[in-house]
Parts: sequence; C-alpha cells; structure tokens
Amino acid sequence: MNTEIYTKAQEAYNANNIGEALELFTNCLQDATNVPAEGETGLLYHRIGNCLMKLRDYDEAIRAYTQAASDSAYEAIGQVNYNLGSAYAALRDYENAVKHFEIAVSDRGYETPYKAYIGMGKANLKLGNSAEAGSAFRSAALDEANPNPANSLLNLGICFMALGRPADAVQSYESALQFYMDSETKNKLYANLGQAYTASGQMEKAVNAFETALADKTYFLNDAASVDYQNAVGAVAQGTAVLDPVDDAGTGTDMSGLDITADGAPLYSQTDTEAAAEDPHYYHDDYDVKDNYASGGERFFNASDEELEEWSRGVMKQDRKRRNVGLKILVAIFMLLLLAAAAGVLAYTQGFGYPSQQTVVQQLFADKNAAAHDAFAPEIDSSTVQTMLDPVITDPNVRIDEVERSMNTSVVYATASTEEGGQVHYRVSMARDGLGWKLTNVELYFPSTQE
Repeated sequence: MNTEIYTKAQEAYNANNIGEALELFTNCLQDATNVPAEGETGLLYHRIGNCLMKLRDYDEAIRAYTQAASDSAYEAIGQVNYNLGSAYAALRDYENAVKHFEIAVSDRGYETPYKAYIGMGKANLKLGNSAEAGSAFRSAALDEANPNPANSLLNLGICFMALGRPADAVQSYESALQFYMDSETKNKLYANLGQAYTASGQMEKAVNAFETALADKTYFLNDAASVDYQNAVGAVAQGTAVLDPVDDAGTGTDMSGLDITADGAPLYSQTDTEAAAEDPHYYHDDYDVKDNYASGGERFFNASDEELEEWSRGVMKQDRKRRNVGLKILVAIFMLLLLAAAAGVLAYTQGFGYPSQQTVVQQLFADKNAAAHDAFAPEIDSSTVQTMLDPVITDPNVRIDEVERSMNTSVVYATASTEEGGQVHYRVSMARDGLGWKLTNVELYFPSTQE
C-alpha cells in the first residue's frame, strides 16, 4: 500500500475534505505499483465506506463495507459491521441493520460494543420490537466503555412504556437522573418521567415531574404529556395522590421520547469531531442500567424441625385438656407424626429444601470465591464455573425477586446492587443435592425481554 497517499487521504478526511479523501483512498486502493496487501485492502475499503457515509451515499457505502468485511485478514470486523448496520439503518432497512449490529457485538475484538447495542435498540424500535430494543439498550448498560449512560436509560424507559410497564419506566428515568445531561435533555426526561408516573398512578409525583420540566420556561409539553399533566393536576386537586395504574400496553403509548429519530433521519451522529476523525458512524447515546424489576409472589416453606415439634406439643396439650383420654393422645401423636412426614414429603416434591434456594443464592453473592469451591454441582468444571462467576457482583444484601421451584430443579431471579447504586439482574439455576441445592448456571437476566 502506498503509505504516502494513505496519509494524505487520512489528513483530508480529518480536515472534513471528504471528496478529496475519497479520491485519495480510492487511488491508494488502485495503485498498481503499491498493491495493498491482505488486511490493507479491508482497511482501504473501510475508509472508503466512511467517506461515502459522510457523503450520504449509503448504497455505495454498503458495497465498500461489504468488501472490507470480505478481507479475512482485516481485523476490524466488528467496526465494519457496526458501520454496515448504520448504513442500512439510514436506508430504513432496519432488519439488515439489526443483523449487522448483532455481528458487530459478537466480535470479541470490537472495543465499543455499546454503540452496536444502541444501534440495535433503535433499529428494533423502528421495527416495533420494544422488548428486543429494551434488551439491547440494557446490554449497552453493561459495557464499561460506555461514557454516557443517561441517554440509553431514557430509551430503556421508552421501551418499558411501550410494553405497558410504567413502573419499570419510572426506575429507568429515575436512574438516568444520576448522570450529567444538558438542561434540554433533563426537561424532556422529567416530562417522560411525569408520563410514567401518571401511567403508574402516582399523580402527585407526576405533577412534580411535569412542573420540574416546565420550571425554566424553555420547554413545552407535547399533546400527550399535556393531557397527562392535566389529569394528574385534577387528581391531586381532588385529594387523590395515588390511583390504580393505567394499563397502556398496546394502546398507543406516546413514543415521542428523547432519543428516537424520526423516519428519514439517519440514526448516526457526526457532531463529535474527535470520534468522527476515527470513525464517524456512531449512535449518540449511552448507558448504565438500573431498572428494578421484581416479579413478586414468593412462597416460602420455612418450618424447621423444632417448629414442627413445638406445633405437635401444642396440639397434643390441647387434645389432653379436651379429651383426657390416653389412647386418643397416642393416636393424635401418631397422626401428627404422619402429617409431619407427609408435609416433609410434600415440601420435597414441591421444591423446598435445606438450605433453601434463597440461602444458596445469598451465599453466592456474599462470597463468590467460596461459592466456586462448594456451591456448584460437581459435574460442572472449574473453568465453566469461573465463566459463570465473572459477571457476578458481590452484594451480601442481594434481593431475591422470584423463585421457581420443582422437585429436582429450581430457578431463582435475583437483583444485586453495584457500588455506584446501579442494579444488575441474574437468573440462577439449581439442581437438587440431597435435601439442599447446588448451582448449575448463573447468567445475566434481562426482564424487558420477558414480556
């Protein structure tokens, strides 16, 4: 490859002389005296695709990126596929956009997968796949390279509203408030938060959120938000601060939220000149997820042997006072023992044991190194155990959200809190081990995909 021409092309690109840069990159590719080697061909097609994207020639950009991806020696396949996804999104071909964003995040060498996850989320929103979009925005949250979590939290809240889950949207919007944002974005956030409060029946909080959005007199509510504001004000004026939640699923929830581009607008931004100098095609939002999702409805069987014995003694004492017949006392004792045995068998078949599933999970999050030695089923090798434990956050106060029990297997859904105040959800699978339980799998869990 002619490095002199390539350097001039890159300088022209960085100076935003895109037409000149395109011509020079093309000349470098076609230079017969300095034929590009494998890997260099992919690099040049990648740069040509970037120029074509700048010039909004998306069809030709797709052809150039496809050529770059076909160079097996070129290592930036994640970035190329991210750019392909951006080009398809600009053409409103959101299905192909999602496909290439998925390829991008599967490339372990791709250093900024949060960008592809955000692109994937936006494309799925365009397709009406709110649950898949929410999952993508949530995945972006787990990427430590993501510099600005607030905008993706806003998009996650929009997904929850579209799914008819305003309580979860409230959690997402409230979490976004932890992060810096400009006043315009914050006003929009409070307006969205007001709508989420209204839908979840929290009218007084809704009024406060709407009034915060309007406080500096630079922001005006859209029609849907205005209606919600008036409804919330009316409810509070009548002395009703809290109402039953509104079921908005499938009823046209307002989707005018903060970060969804209108049809026809490219889904990437070129406002960040430093990022654009390296590669200008990125979605302008970010993430650090903290949505509290609890399914509720836990059922516990906590009776110990001592409690059963005390219960038996109490019943027998009452029986003696009432009957004072020795034979019937013996019969009662026998029946109580039989019932206790039956209760134990029933508890076993219903998935209860000692230690309980909750206790095993709490021990896991309290000390995952100790759990690696004795909490997992013996058939799971140590390398697999370590892979499962890598995403586990140490949290002695982990919250148990739900337990799904059967006689031989169980699944526990738990929420751990990070030091920064965020929350991460897990699904922990277990297998019966005598009376107790052993871990068989620990994985991240995304509630937004379960609707």
